Amino acid sequence: MTLLRVEGLTKSFKGLRAVDDVGFEVAEGAILGIIGPNGAGKTTTFNLVAGALAPDAGTVQLDGTDITGRPPHRVLAAGMARTFQLMRPFYSMSVLENVTIAVLAGGGSRRTARTAAAEVIERVGLARWRDAPSEGLPTAALKRLELARALASRPRVLLLDEVLAGLVPAERVPVMDLLDELRSQEGVTLVFVEHIMAAVMRLSDSVLVLDLGRVLTHGSPEEVTRDPRVIEAYLGEEPDADR
Repeated sequence: MTLLRVEGLTKSFKGLRAVDDVGFEVAEGAILGIIGPNGAGKTTTFNLVAGALAPDAGTVQLDGTDITGRPPHRVLAAGMARTFQLMRPFYSMSVLENVTIAVLAGGGSRRTARTAAAEVIERVGLARWRDAPSEGLPTAALKRLELARALASRPRVLLLDEVLAGLVPAERVPVMDLLDELRSQEGVTLVFVEHIMAAVMRLSDSVLVLDLGRVLTHGSPEEVTRDPRVIEAYLGEEPDADR
């Protein structure tokens, strides 16, 4: 069953077409990877889907409901959450307080919010940092906090914007394991923008390639990474699994 359907998304800024007729579908429980060179329109597409920007044209449907142009808090209430490439916690608050606020923002009960937050923190491997202030957390912990805040609303669809950026290879594998588990154990549908091709190859059921704001191609990871157009526009050479 298609859970997320995007059709004809278009957005211009001062005459520059940043996203041009982008469309894709994601089945419930599937993982879609989105790749492309810098300036391809990946983050703008995310912002349009998540409600941070209103499209000039096109539609976004979540489980058959048109959510096009809804503000982010209403998109969240509909069942879709996102992370940001640049982490945005409340640095003066503890990890637990940050995630508790996210639980409440997602409609959670005040009575059970701290307990629910503690469960999410445990789920993403942040238990040792639970009562620590967010300011001063290492990058890997901040990435997990960003993920915990998004998961706190129990979304059906999770949009991940370069969740592995800034992590060394040894830190990436546990995060990829966690994303695998979110899909296999909890049924969360994932859409992620990523430059780490090893993650794209491992996690994705299908890959969408953007270039100059348009869809260049869409297919399995193996098909996409062997497409001459993708190699020319983005990969530059035959893909290395460790890239």
